[in-house]
Amino acid sequence: MVNVNIEKLLKKEKRSKYWLCQKMNITSRNLNRIIRGETTSISFKYIEEFCFYLKCTPGELFTIVTPS
Repeated sequence: MVNVNIEKLLKKEKRSKYWLCQKMNITSRNLNRIIRGETTSISFKYIEEFCFYLKCTPGELFTIVTPS
């Protein structure tokens, strides 16, 4: 399973989900679906913007969790 570390990175940057939605022009519903892993894909455009605004690399944005 792939986890998206958006909330962790937002906390590190002392920013809110609302701020990120405004910067990326994305709805809070869609952002929350990405955070909860309810999406099957994320466009490269969003990955690039997440990394830009959260000042991270794709490796920091995503972690892979193996099921136990």
